[in-house]
Amino acid sequence: MSLNEVDNKLEINISENDENFLKNIINDLYHKIIEMNDFNGFEIFLSKWIENKFKNVNKDPKLFLKLMKNHRERKFWFTSLIGLFYQLGIYCKLDKEKAVEFYLLAINNETGNDSLNRDFDSRDNEVFNLLRERNIIIGKYLLSLFYYKDIILDFNYILRLQTLVENNDIRAHYNLAICYKNGIGIRKDEKKAFDLLLISAKKGNTDAQYYLAICYMDGMGTQKDKKKALKWFLKSENKYFKIILNKNENKFKRILELAISDDSIAQNNVGNYYKLGEVITKNEKKAFEWYMKSAIAGCAEGQCNLGYCYENGRGTDKKSANGGYAYGQYNLGFCYENGLGTVKDDEKAFEWYLKSANNGCATAQCGLGYCYENGIGTEKDMNKAHEWYFKFSAMTK
Repeated sequence: MSLNEVDNKLEINISENDENFLKNIINDLYHKIIEMNDFNGFEIFLSKWIENKFKNVNKDPKLFLKLMKNHRERKFWFTSLIGLFYQLGIYCKLDKEKAVEFYLLAINNETGNDSLNRDFDSRDNEVFNLLRERNIIIGKYLLSLFYYKDIILDFNYILRLQTLVENNDIRAHYNLAICYKNGIGIRKDEKKAFDLLLISAKKGNTDAQYYLAICYMDGMGTQKDKKKALKWFLKSENKYFKIILNKNENKFKRILELAISDDSIAQNNVGNYYKLGEVITKNEKKAFEWYMKSAIAGCAEGQCNLGYCYENGRGTDKKSANGGYAYGQYNLGFCYENGLGTVKDDEKAFEWYLKSANNGCATAQCGLGYCYENGIGTEKDMNKAHEWYFKFSAMTK
């Protein structure tokens, strides 16, 4: 909804009692927002808080949403609260894009000439500007939380981990390493990730030992070292190796050596070991990682297994493709296009390429151009094909 659409809303009558009720909600919400410290659960908290506000006085939130949207001071007083209604889906269809639009309307209404043209006495003008100011502050807080909640939570998590690391907590060393490895809540730093993994691995953390081996295999934060990679991979499974037959252990070791040396078929086979729990501890997440390596290296069976993982949520969140992970979306599109791990479906392939391309995956943008050019999963459209090829070209310059 644009500012003009808000301005063109028809005013409807509202009683003084109902208007005062809304004013009180704005004032109370302002205090709730600035005192908030549970960023993780703020949506649930505010949803219940608003529900109780209306329930306690037997008022209909749906009616009051309509009253706010049609109030003559709507863009000055109520845009932040209207946005919150849409963000939480309070007696309206949940619409986060519309919520953001209302938050932006709220914060863009800094004090200007609008209030100077109003026939207020000094007391009315004071009330008007107080509500306007609080509407702006609420809008800024809610918009910041909408965009940065995860960053705030990640930052707090990092601070806690750093404190634990200073107290020699071995698990914290591993968790902080993963944060550095993936850039979660902190600037990505593979060298720091490696150093922390090494400390944790030497003190017996098997997860750290596994990812330390990955570091040595891929040269992440350190020089590539196949021997050390093999050593730490085996060490991470050492407890389990003690109860298996040496013959099977040696076979796995040979396959692992080949996988470390970038043999895509061996990488797929290591994935199978982790998937089935043969010789080593069953771990679908690790299986997924090995299938990914194999698929990227061009192994058809690895690509098939990767498609199966994405389709069925094995070793990765089944929602990972739905949740905006561009590379996962591209992989799922590729699997649908080629019938890898699932039934071949050009229309679904096109849908996933489109999602991935919109999320910035250059390879998907090129694939989408190809789909439009050749009518794969959609109608031929050379204009759109050229548009996506151009985007791909711009991304890869």
